[in-house]
Order: sequence, then C-alpha cells, then structure tokens
Amino acid sequence: MAKAGREKKTRRARRGRAAPRRDVPLPAPARVADRGFTRQGVLAALVLGLLVIGSYYPAFLAGFVWDDEAFTEAAAVRELSGLWRIWSSPRAIENEGHYWPLIYTTFWLEHKLWGFAPAGYHAVNVALHLANTLLLWRLAGRLAVPGAWLLAAVFAVHPLHVESVAWVIERKDLLSGLFYLAAFLAWVRFTGEPPDTVGGATSHGDAPFRESHRLSERDHLPGRRGFLRRHYFLALALYVLAMLSKSITVTLPAALLIVQWWKRGRVTGADLLRLAPFFAAGLAITVADLSFYNAREPLSLGYPPVERLLIAAHALWFYAGKLLWPADLIIIYPHWEVGAANPLAWGYVIAAAAVAATLWLIRHRIGRGPLAGALFFTVTLAPVLGFVDYGYMQFSFVADRFQYLAGIGLMAVLAGAAAHGAGQLPEVGRKGATGIAGVVLIVLGALTWRQAELYRDEVTFFTHVVSHNPTARGAQGNLGTALLEAQRPEEALAVFRIAVEQAPDDVKAHANAGAALVRMGRLDEAEKRLRHALTLDPRHTIVLQNLAESLRKQGRFEEALEHYRAAMETDAGNAMPHAGMGDALFRLGRYEESLQSLDRALALEPALEPVRVLRESALTILRQAADR
Repeated sequence: MAKAGREKKTRRARRGRAAPRRDVPLPAPARVADRGFTRQGVLAALVLGLLVIGSYYPAFLAGFVWDDEAFTEAAAVRELSGLWRIWSSPRAIENEGHYWPLIYTTFWLEHKLWGFAPAGYHAVNVALHLANTLLLWRLAGRLAVPGAWLLAAVFAVHPLHVESVAWVIERKDLLSGLFYLAAFLAWVRFTGEPPDTVGGATSHGDAPFRESHRLSERDHLPGRRGFLRRHYFLALALYVLAMLSKSITVTLPAALLIVQWWKRGRVTGADLLRLAPFFAAGLAITVADLSFYNAREPLSLGYPPVERLLIAAHALWFYAGKLLWPADLIIIYPHWEVGAANPLAWGYVIAAAAVAATLWLIRHRIGRGPLAGALFFTVTLAPVLGFVDYGYMQFSFVADRFQYLAGIGLMAVLAGAAAHGAGQLPEVGRKGATGIAGVVLIVLGALTWRQAELYRDEVTFFTHVVSHNPTARGAQGNLGTALLEAQRPEEALAVFRIAVEQAPDDVKAHANAGAALVRMGRLDEAEKRLRHALTLDPRHTIVLQNLAESLRKQGRFEEALEHYRAAMETDAGNAMPHAGMGDALFRLGRYEESLQSLDRALALEPALEPVRVLRESALTILRQAADR
C-alpha cells in the first residue's frame, strides 16, 4: 500500500512537466510491476518451496555430525547468560576459531526453544535455504537476468548445496548468504536498476545477456533521495551482518562492481567512492577475524606463491566441473599433488586465462554477462582458493559448501543461455525445452535427496568419507568413535587399527583403540596399548582416562585413582575422570569422597544419568550410617 501511495505522488508531480525524451523509458510501469507478487509469481514461489522441501526431506531426519559439537558442547549456547558472552568474547565458543556471533546467537535461541533436538535445527537450515532461493529469484528479476526463475530453481535443488543445508554447523553459509543477497537487493534498489515483473518471464532484447541502460530519472522525484539513502545504509548494515555470520562474504563490494560493469558498461570513480565504506567495513572485520583466528589457532601451511596460484586455478576448474556435473560428491575431497614442475597444473592456469580472454574479446557479440558471471564466480571464491591459509586446507583444498554463493555466477550464465535459446524455438520446441528443464530439476533434486541422507548420523557420515577418501585426516578415528558410541565396539576396533597403521605415532588413535578394547572387556590388551600410548604422550587426557577405566574394571582401584587424578590435572573441565573416580571411591567404601567426585562430575555435565544414580546410592549409604 505504501508503494501505491508513492506512485500517486509521482504521477501528480509529473503533470506539470514537459514530456520526457523518447530515449528515456518511463519509470511508472516498472514501479507498478514492483508492487508485489502476481498470481503467477505466487504459484512460482510455491513451486520453489516444494522443490526445496522435497529435495531436502532427509535433512529433517538427520542428526548432529562432526563439527556440530562446536555449538552442542558450547557452554555459552546452553546457558541463559551465554548470549552476552557470544557477542562480547570471541573465545566464548571453545571449538570455533572465528568470531561469527550471529550464527551462535541463532543456536542459543533455538536451544531455548527446543534444546538440542536436531530436527528443529535442520528445519531452520532448510527454511533459510528456501529464503535464499526466493531472494535470489527476486534479485535476478530486479537485474533482468534471463531465466531468473530457472536460476532460482537450480539453486534450490543443486546437490552442491547439501553440505550447507543438511549440516547444521554450516548454517554460516545460509545465514551469511541471506544477509549477502538481501544487501545485494538493497544495493540494486539504491542504484536504481530497473525491476523486472516479479515471477513473470520478460524479454530483454534478442541477446541472452543484453545490458540495461535505463536512465535513473526517478532519482530526481520528490522523496526519492530519502528512499535511496535508506537503502544505501540498509545494504551496508546487511553486509556487516553477513560478515558477522561468515567472513567469506567480504567479496560483496567487488561483486557489486562486477554487476555495475555488466549493467552499465563502466565503473566510475563515483561508484568506487560510494562503495568505499563497504570495502572499509569488510577489511576491518576480516583483519580482526583473521587476527583472532591466527592468535587462537596459528596456521602456516608453507605453500609458496607459485603453488598457491596452481592450487587456485585447479580449484576453480574443480568447482566449475562439479557444478556442471555434480557426480561423486565427497564430504572431504582428497588433496591433489601440487608442484610447479607438473605441466597439467599449469594447464589449469592457462585454460582459466584463455577463457577470460575469450569472453572479453567476444563481449560485444554475446554481451558482458558471461564474463561478469565468470568474474563473480572467481571473485566470490577467492577467499578459499588457497591464496591465504585457512584451517580446512589441512583436510582438503576444496569443499562443496564453499561455492554456495559463488556458483550463482555460473548458474546465471547457464540459465540465461538456456532461457535465450528456448526463446528462439517455435512453440513446440519451447514446450520441449520446458520439459527438459523439469527433468533436469528432478534429477538434481534426486541427487540432493541422496546426498542429504549422508547426514543421518555420524556412522553414515564418516563411512561415506572413509569409503571415498580413506586417508582423509582423522576420518578413520572419527568413524571409529562414532561406531563406539553406537555400541559397535568390534567394528570400531577394526577402524581404529587402520588409523594406527596410517599414523603409528598418533596418540589419539592408540587411545581410541584402547577404549574399544576396554568396552569389549579385553582389559589386558587395552592396558598394554594404553601404556604404549603414554610413552608417546604421558599427559594425554584421553589415554589417562581410558587407562584408569581399564584398571578400575580390573578392580585395581588405587592405581585407577592415580590415573584419574592425572587426567584431571590435564583437563580440569572434563567430567569423565571425576565420574570414574567417584565410582572407584564408592567401591573402596570411601563414600564421602565418592560423593564429592560425583557432584563435581554432575556440575560439569548434568546429563550423566548413571553418575546421578550412583550419587543417590552413596547418599543413601551415608544417611543410613548417620542414622545408626
């Protein structure tokens, strides 16, 4: 209604004016088209919703996996007072190396609503992906991208996005993407790019990527400057929120310049000046985040500049290939060999340069769109191409989730080309093209469904990793731990033995194998393996804890107490040594000491039900002794 009111004022203001020049299209039709969704648009939005929900149905049934412990084990997320610490202290989240408080604010809020029930967290992730899909459709329509709805539909169901959607901790991609796309849309409103009919298919010339040169006569209308000012600061605020969700969105100002060049054919000093606050904010937040990360988790992988260039070029082609043919998707991809003497490695660099040069040379024939899409893809991926060290490079050079936003550039080029090609066909051909597009969406949705099933539980998750990348860093150990927690100790031991073979000096691998042996009752073998692990690291908490458990189960309580105490000294916040000590003291008849240890264990981890039962037994015995 507010927009309709402004439209009336605009019309009254024009009545006393001279007629505009013929080469300046009237803005009135565009504003009428921008009022809201048409009936066709509502139907198209519902179809997008069905695509997202249908493709990601397995995610609603998934659990928590791997790095989800960053928030499930965070005291700041569990505690009512933790919200202040999430924002005031970068170290509030013990297992997070970055300062991304918005993400953990959402987790804090959800914990107050439904605890740690996984379904609620997954539902929020799917809802965020749907919101991003609708925002992308809206943004593509505003920018007159051909095939805007097809672009959004492919984005909705592409299996490369499963990591970001079905993995709860990767909400950082979704939430940062939400603010990123919203900031993009606010900026487009500020710059006055002509809106497309929402949900409608419009034609913008006979070239698939014809640029728009509509003049912004509306900018001089009454009240327009306030409208522009609001959208400028809204875009800046949303950009900051995106950065506080995940700093990979630092590339937004560069992406805005790419779109500016695509639409208008030039980037002026004025464009750079008005984006200067965006660059400044992005630089400040990125430097602060990297400083905190390097102070907390120092990382230096030692790749020289030439090898970093080779990694980046290979990664670009890897991402493009997976986007075009999303087969054999792996949660952790193997590292590839990096060497300046490898001719194939330089082939990726030469091919990337050749594509860029070709798109530049033929831009007058096909338009600037393809080059703009390729630039958007490259620039948005730049933070994770290996030019600077980041933690995940220790596991792999690439990850599907890294191109959640970047892939939009290539998707837009492909959707635009498909829409243009279909528009040149006769009626029968257009119907056939629509059918083919529907089949593509169904196939992509089926692939997404299958990929989302991998997040059902940690056994499924890490079985997939190990089966496709058996040497993945820590994957064997993580699979073994998941099997052990699933009460499958024999299978866990087999996996832990593989982990030990891969890394004979890995103390944690020996500790886990010892834990499996303890669980199976093979206590002599467990003790032998764990004592060997102590020779590698005499103060390793898990080794000390597991050795104490083995001794306790053998009835050697005094020896067990010694190792429980050593475990407490290395990790005072771990509840398990206190719990084990409480049990050993109980069996020695030292009930008051036992009660103190059990109380400490429950204070650290209130959900330990067996500890609570043992505490009640100790308390009952003490009361009976007092009554005598």
